[in-house]
Amino acid sequence: MKARVKWVEGTVMLGESSSGHALVMDGPPEAGGRNLGPRPMEMLLLGLGGCTQFDVLLILRKARQAVTDCVVELTAERSTSDPKVFTRIHVHFIVTGRALSETRVARAVELSATKYCSASIMLGAMATVTHDFELREPEG
Repeated sequence: MKARVKWVEGTVMLGESSSGHALVMDGPPEAGGRNLGPRPMEMLLLGLGGCTQFDVLLILRKARQAVTDCVVELTAERSTSDPKVFTRIHVHFIVTGRALSETRVARAVELSATKYCSASIMLGAMATVTHDFELREPEG
């Protein structure tokens, strides 16, 4: 896997992935940025959310769970001194579907956290990463 980040101007950067996708990152106005995109540390948190959601949905699909929606909400705390690493991250899944098995969803979240999600395991080497979930029935 490769990636490339090109400085554009000020604190604006263009990130390009080896799969051919690009995105803009920027800093906050107080650091000279124009707020044109997410901060690089926000990208790490978003990457964790996407990585773990991918795993959980794949596991639930294999378990024949009728998932109609899945949202991952992440909250993180950072050190107050440099380097301002993540110290705590909480991953909250909101899984919607018909007659979902709480046991299967719990197992999917656990497997992602402990075996499959590279981002969660890697960030967990530096920060305390916790996970929980809630189940919802679809409306209507």
